[in-house]
Amino acid sequence: MFAFWGLTGLAAAGAVLLILSFARRAELARDAAVADDGPARELAELERLKARGLLDEAGFALARTEVARRALAAEPETAPAAAGARTRRWIPVGAAAAVLAAGALYVFLGRPGMPDQPMTARVAQWAAAPQTLDAPRVAAVMAEAVRRDPDDPQALALLGAARFEAGDPVGAASAFRRLLALRPEDAQAWARLGESLVRAAEGRIDGDAEAAFREALRLDPNQLGARYFLGEAALERGDAAAVRDVWGPLIAALDPADPRRADLVARMPGGGS
Repeated sequence: MFAFWGLTGLAAAGAVLLILSFARRAELARDAAVADDGPARELAELERLKARGLLDEAGFALARTEVARRALAAEPETAPAAAGARTRRWIPVGAAAAVLAAGALYVFLGRPGMPDQPMTARVAQWAAAPQTLDAPRVAAVMAEAVRRDPDDPQALALLGAARFEAGDPVGAASAFRRLLALRPEDAQAWARLGESLVRAAEGRIDGDAEAAFREALRLDPNQLGARYFLGEAALERGDAAAVRDVWGPLIAALDPADPRRADLVARMPGGGS
């Protein structure tokens, strides 16, 4: 609790300093603009005209008087700057009041003495209603199950799938590797490992992913996902024969009405069946 309020105070102080810094910069910029467009520049221009003989003494005196008159008439416009300086002094007071008001509301309306709910308790609540969970919470539930039983293949498979769906391909690959250490002949786990590696590499099929897909096909030629990615890798290398070899059975397995089939046929070197 003390750490929280300490950090809150530091954040408020930082905000005040930032506001004051921007206010000071704006004031300096305004002063510079006023100085740049002020009477001094007009008088300097009059001096140059007089020196070049373009303005006689009488005209110079008249013009200088007009500049002085306008400068005197504009003097009240400097009052807002002084008012801005006074306003700036109230910024720290306002920030401190806001922090104190927020603290008072928290004390009276919140639960400052209530400890945070442990993660294990949250996971237990989530596990009681798995049908309502999103992928990240499913992953948390399965991670707890794996923690309790590290050698449970089903829990590891579900953990890998949940992490993959939750957008954590690196964590998914880790879970599938642990599963394959227990079940090295699991073709689907090899295929899912390859997919996780591809997603972790932002779509690139590197050597590890390709090796995983090849092992999946060695164990089970019906791993169609592995066939797809191996065909993509072969297509990237320009190996037409390898593309036809791995995509041929995939095209044959897809329904003729499936748009993916037509796409593969169109992309496969030499066409497909």
